[in-house]
Amino acid sequence: MVERTAQPTLVLTGGGTAGHVTPNLALVPGLRAQGWHLEYIGARNGMEQDLAIAAGLSYHGIATGKLRRYFSWQNFRDPVNVVWGLAAAWHLLGRLQPRAVFSKGGFVTVPVVLAAALRRIPVILHESDFTPGLANRLTIPFAHTVCTAFPETAARIPGAIAVGLPLRTELGGGDRAQGLQHCGLDGTKPVLVVVGGSSGSAVLNRCVRESLARLLPHFDVVHGCGKGNVDRDLPAKPGYYQQEYFAAELPHILAAADIALSRAGANTLFEWLALRIPHLVVPLSRRQSRGDQILNAQSFAQQGFSQVLPEEELNPDTLCQNLLDLYRDRDRYRQAMAAQPPNQAVDKLLQLIADLRP
Repeated sequence: MVERTAQPTLVLTGGGTAGHVTPNLALVPGLRAQGWHLEYIGARNGMEQDLAIAAGLSYHGIATGKLRRYFSWQNFRDPVNVVWGLAAAWHLLGRLQPRAVFSKGGFVTVPVVLAAALRRIPVILHESDFTPGLANRLTIPFAHTVCTAFPETAARIPGAIAVGLPLRTELGGGDRAQGLQHCGLDGTKPVLVVVGGSSGSAVLNRCVRESLARLLPHFDVVHGCGKGNVDRDLPAKPGYYQQEYFAAELPHILAAADIALSRAGANTLFEWLALRIPHLVVPLSRRQSRGDQILNAQSFAQQGFSQVLPEEELNPDTLCQNLLDLYRDRDRYRQAMAAQPPNQAVDKLLQLIADLRP
């Protein structure tokens, strides 16, 4: 039974990957300060559940299908899950009686946004990538307001507003000394931080480990390799630290970074930009994705923020040379990023949401 509250209720939704969840969480402190009562709708047993609960949010899991672009026998079952999810979202929204819904994308948002539209609850939708994902493409027609991270994206969606990408303020509050201490490093060499997203990247993990003999004379390497991807058979190497996923210590790890290596997800790119960390990105290839990371990376490279290495060209030789070039040119990248206006996405979104209060 949901307790009634005198505060207006806002439903947050988004899931499937951390990129569809952490922007929601970046808004939570400001939303609470505005006096909103917050509820989170995600997938039943979705990865977003732990993140939402850790942020102190009431979590409601619903059935949902996965929007696949390839053949799978599960494609025949998923429409049933979507219908069940729509019914569950309809009933949930009736019980929660939110003033508005903020949708961050991912397949779980489709039934939530459709149910909100049926109940005439306004939806603010945010798209992080250069081109909208499939879930957002399906739900944009039902949104009250569409916001984007990239200005180029907003220009292609009638009525959309470019706001940037909401980032957690605590990411910029790290301490370099604590980051070095956490990884057992002394700070005598520049630090290369490697992250492959919330699940890690098998391609980056393999290439980085194959390149350690050439990287470690130049850098200390801090490797966030993803859940279950720590190589416990790898002999200990001074200057190499591996961990599944950086959580509370992440701000300190980022403060210790001189350069970074990552995929080209929008969240990661905007974090590098906000923190002015020179970075090399290896976008997911079109064989593994719809090409969104390639377009994200191209936009950032054209503005002088990012160095890009296509996955098809990735090997230990190209990786090491690109990282050495990046470190040599680090001041140029920092200057380009420093010339960009500060990220104000959180404030802009908070104002748009506040405008929907009764």
